[in-house]
Parts: sequence; structure tokens; C-alpha cells
Amino acid sequence: MSTQSTHDLEPEALDLQPGIPEAPSHQRRHTLPASEFRCLTPEDAASVFEIEREAFISVLGICPLYLDEVKYFLTLCPELSLGWFQEGRLVAFIIGSLWDQERLTQESLTLHRPGGHTVHLHVLAVHHACRRQGKGSTLMWRYLHHLGSQPVVHRAVLMCEDRLVPFYQRFGFSLMGPCAITLGSLTFMELQCSTQGNGSLRRNSGC
Repeated sequence: MSTQSTHDLEPEALDLQPGIPEAPSHQRRHTLPASEFRCLTPEDAASVFEIEREAFISVLGICPLYLDEVKYFLTLCPELSLGWFQEGRLVAFIIGSLWDQERLTQESLTLHRPGGHTVHLHVLAVHHACRRQGKGSTLMWRYLHHLGSQPVVHRAVLMCEDRLVPFYQRFGFSLMGPCAITLGSLTFMELQCSTQGNGSLRRNSGC
């Protein structure tokens, strides 16, 4: 699933400005990086859920992951998550977990299967103040390359609304058909993308 806020598919430049070195006596000790990508931790769960709740509940009435589930995945498989921080503040994130079946099932929504070789992308969300800036696309590119560096991961799968299928196809995801999972009255399509090949993504329409 993804927010409706993922627009502008061209990856954007990071907000990293070339700095002028200061004399040691004038350097700030706790300067935060202008832009940073890193795996999430359980300590990030509250910020993650704040963004997710605004992005999904206000529009769909449901969340892909609730706070306890966010903490669960960030505890068991933080390496399958990626957050984008600007000046220390979370602005966008993706959370995934391992799955061990060909297709997604209801269990895949809440379980991490360490023996699996498929990453289930549970949620991609962007802070409401940072939408329509290409951040969702930039983060997805980085996340897929991150997965490509992990030998245990052979492919990625996700479910999304029908209208978002073209967005994910730009990254090389192929349509598998209707997903067996329904949430309330909502139905979703299931897509997959290969992540095998020399430690990087196998390119296919961008993936």
C-alpha cells in the first residue's frame, strides 16, 4: 500500500549543501545532517505512526500498520525499513518485512517470516508538508537498491490501490493481479519486482 501523495517520479537532488569548514573552536558539536537516509529503529515508531496516521486514516479510514505493528517490525527487521530524515526530522519512510509465500495473505500483514526471501513492502508514506516534491519516488529508488544489496532478498511484493499501479510499474514492479487481501470495503492489486542480480537491482522499466 502507499499514500496518494507519491508524485513526481524523477529522483530529486538531496538537500546537501557544500559547507565551508569552520575553525574547530567555532564548530557546533551537535549539528544534524541536512539530509540522511537510514534504517528505522523502534525509537522512530512514534514519528512513523504520526505520518502514517495522517496519510491514511484521514483518506481511507484505515492504516496499513498501527503503532504496535510498527514497533514489531522495527524490532524484528529494522534492516528492511528506510527513513528519510531532514535536519533530524522524519519526512518519509518505507517499512517492509520478510515473507515466505508466492502471494500475500492476510497473515502477511502482521508477520515477519525470517526464512523468507520475499520482502513485503507494507507502507510508503510521506509527511504531509513534504508531498508533491518527489520524495516518495526518491525514497523508493533508494529502498529498492538497499534491498538489492541484501543476498537473502530475491524479490519485493506490495499491494496497492488500482490507481497507484502505474506509479509502481515505473520502478519495475509487474502486476500479479488482484490481491487476496481486502481491508474493509477496499480491494487492492498485488505487484512484484525482482531484486536479484550482482547485489543490485535487476533493471526492468527502472527496477
